[in-house]
Formats: sequence, structure tokens, C-alpha cells
Amino acid sequence: MNKLIINSDDFGYDRAINHAIIDTHQEGILTSATLMTNTPGFEHAVKLAKENPELGVGVHLVLTFLKPLRDDVPSLVDEDGNFYRPDAHRAGLAIVDVDELYKEWDTQIQKVLDAGIKPTHLDSHHHAHTFNEHHLEVFLKLSEKYDLPIRGNFEEEHSRPTTTYFEPAFDGVGMLEEKEQEEYLELLFDKIKENESTEVMCHTGYIDEFLFKSSSFAEPRIYQVDILTYSNFVDKIRKDKEIQLVNFGDL
Repeated sequence: MNKLIINSDDFGYDRAINHAIIDTHQEGILTSATLMTNTPGFEHAVKLAKENPELGVGVHLVLTFLKPLRDDVPSLVDEDGNFYRPDAHRAGLAIVDVDELYKEWDTQIQKVLDAGIKPTHLDSHHHAHTFNEHHLEVFLKLSEKYDLPIRGNFEEEHSRPTTTYFEPAFDGVGMLEEKEQEEYLELLFDKIKENESTEVMCHTGYIDEFLFKSSSFAEPRIYQVDILTYSNFVDKIRKDKEIQLVNFGDL
């Protein structure tokens, strides 16, 4: 069997994204989502997750958006108390204390557990766990502490459970011309068939004011909802008897 996880990041970002994730899960082939804990839609996402127990829900660890949950992590924030943005990390302007990072990410996981959600796995917003080896070390330690699988979108060796293939390029599929989109989805289908287990990362969403004002990545989300719900790609996945739609809890 070829196990297929289709995971939508940013669950909990806001109500519009939450509704899109649930619609794509209920009507399409979305099997998994990762939950942000410091965002306006967190409580709403928890409610929806409990109403949809077949949706795998992991923790989307945050280091680059809004504010931390803790107030004792000064190396993670700028002068306004907000997390440093990704560009600050890439430019070396954010010097993160790894102990503070561990405390903050551990608190984020605990918030999900305290809300009554048993996480299926860990990944991170803007792939913050891949920024450097120190972030990755914290990420792997927390995976071990909570005995959780991880998103394996990095090359370093590790012993944590993950998929045998990670597909990073789905986010742009809705912006392609029709022929290019068909070609991409055909190639993706072939990769799914070639691998024992695959995670397709996506960002399904509807657009509301908060998303429009807070993110440069808005329009592509609405196309992903349709592609993962109504497309020939969906029909092909559902008809293939060797492809098993799962979440990280099934690895």
C-alpha cells in the first residue's frame, strides 16, 4: 500500500482558514492539519477538530508570526514583543537562545494537549525547525519527549518517524496554467505510487480580512481547496486501491 497524508498547515490561523480545512477534509481528500496555538482561530479550530475526529491534528510550532505564548523568551522577540519574522532569522539578526526556544515550543505543544487534542505529529510555521541545526535539535528533542512523528523536510539524519517522501511544491499548483497543473499532478501521482508513504504539504484556506492583511500568501489557498475536493486528481486518488489516505497517526 502507498500511504498518503495530505496535510494543511495553519489550522487555527483564523476562522476562514479553519472552515476551509474542515470543508476540504469532509468533502475532499485532506487527511491532516497542523494547529497554531498563538493565533486568533485557535479555540475555533479546537472545536472543529473535536467535531471531526478522523482529521489528524498535529502541532504547527510557531517562531515567526505574532507573539509567543510565554513572556520569558526575550531572544525570540523584537522590540515590540513580536516574534522575529523569517527574514530576520535568515539575515542572522535574530539570535535565538535554544533553551528559550525549547520552552516556548514545549508550551505550544502543552497548550494543544491541555485543549484536549492528542497531536499526531509536529511541523513548524515557515519551516522554522529547518532554519539551523539548533532549531532542528530542539524540534527533534520535543518529538522524542512527546513520542510524535515529524515532518521530514530536511536532509539531516534522525531516528524519528516520518514519511518516506515529502512533497513541498503543492502550494503553487493553483497558480499554474491548466496544462502545467495537469502535468504537475500527474508527476505527483507517480511519486505517491513510488513511495511507501508521502506527505503532501498544502495551505487550504478561504480569504477574510485578517488573512488578507496579515499574509502575503492568500490567493493560492482558495485554489487548493478546489483541487483537493473536486479535481480529476481527487478522483484518481480515490479510485486507486493501492493508495491509502491516512494521517501521521497511521504511520
